[in-house]
Amino acid sequence: MTTSAPAALLGEEPIARADGLSVDDLTVRYGQTTAVDRVSLDVAPAETVAVIGPSGCGKSTTLRAVAGLVGAATGTITLTGRNVTTSDPARRDIGLVPQNYAVFPHMSVAANIAYGLRARGVDTTARRQRVRDMLELTHLSDLADRRPDQLSGGQRQRVALARALAIRPDALLLDEPLAALDPQLRGGLRRELSSMLAATDCATLIVTHDQREALSLGSRIALMREGRLVQFDTPRRLWDDPADAFVADFLSGAVLLEAERDHDHAVALDGLWRVPVRDLQVRPTAHGATRLLLRYDSLTVTEPHDAPDDGSALIAQVDHTEFTGESLHLTVRAGDHTLGVRVAPDTRVGRSVALTVAPGRATLLLPPA
Repeated sequence: MTTSAPAALLGEEPIARADGLSVDDLTVRYGQTTAVDRVSLDVAPAETVAVIGPSGCGKSTTLRAVAGLVGAATGTITLTGRNVTTSDPARRDIGLVPQNYAVFPHMSVAANIAYGLRARGVDTTARRQRVRDMLELTHLSDLADRRPDQLSGGQRQRVALARALAIRPDALLLDEPLAALDPQLRGGLRRELSSMLAATDCATLIVTHDQREALSLGSRIALMREGRLVQFDTPRRLWDDPADAFVADFLSGAVLLEAERDHDHAVALDGLWRVPVRDLQVRPTAHGATRLLLRYDSLTVTEPHDAPDDGSALIAQVDHTEFTGESLHLTVRAGDHTLGVRVAPDTRVGRSVALTVAPGRATLLLPPA
C-alpha cells in the first residue's frame, strides 16, 4: 500500500503525482461567476482527502470537474500521469458515488455492482468474481438478490460504493456520502466507510460539509471558502495550527485572536487581556503571526466581582445560553469578539461574566524566532 505524501501547505507548488490524482490551478466558471478559483490539491493512491467548506464554497464543483461533469476554465487535472482535463468522463477511470447514490431501482444489488464491469466488456467469470469480492468488502453478500427498494439508506450507500469500486478506478469520488442518512446511523457507517476505503488502493476524494466526517475519514483536509482553498493539510495541523480565524471556527468552533507576547504574558484584545504564558500551551505556527487559540473548554467562568485584578480576567457580556444536557454552552461578547464557553449544566450565569484561561487548555501560536 502506498503511503501518503507529506502534508502540503497552502502556497507550496502542487505535486504532480504520476500515480495518483493531481488538481493544479483549477478554475471553474458558470457564466460570469467563478465557482472555483485556482485550486490545487493532490491525492496519493490509497489516500483519502476530504474537501470541506460551507455551502456554495465550490467543493462539489471541484469534485464534478475532476469527474468531468463540468469543464475547467483553466488549470489541469492529472490522473496516474494522464492529463484528463478535457477527457470524456467515461474515459477517466473514475468511480463516482453521487449524494443520492443513483442505484438502478430495477436491478438487484449484484446487477448494480456488475453494471460498470458489463459496460466495459469484462468476461462473465471475472465479472462474477469481482462482484463477489465487492459484496464481501461492503458486507452485502446476504443481500445480493434484493432490489434497492428493499434496502435501507445505509445499504444503498454501500451498493453505490461497491459499484464504483468494482471497476478498479484510479480515483474514487464521494459526494456527501453520509448526508442522506439519519444522524443515528452516521457514526457506525462512517466507521464502516473508513474500513472499506482502507482496503482500497485508489486515490479517494470525499466532499462533505460535516467536520467530524472530514476529520475521521481524511488523511488530509482541503478547506475551501468562496471558491478558494484556504488550507490544505493534515487534520492534526488544521486543528492545532489553523491558517486563520475562519479555519479555526469552521473546523472546531474555536476562536483565533491576534496577540502579542510581552515577556511572561500573551496580550490580546488591544491590551485588555493579559494571559500568563505559564497557563498556555505554546506551539510554533506556520502562518506568520502570534495568535491565541481558544476552544470551548479553554476558559473558566466566574462572577466579575470574584475576578483577579491583574489583567488575566476578561469581562464579557453573555449574549446567549444553550442547555445541551451535559453542559451549558455560553456565547459571550468581549468588544468586537464573540467567544464560546462550556460550563457545568447547573452553573448560574448573570448578564456578565469574568473569563480566565483554564491552565493548559488554550494555545499560544508563535512564529519561529
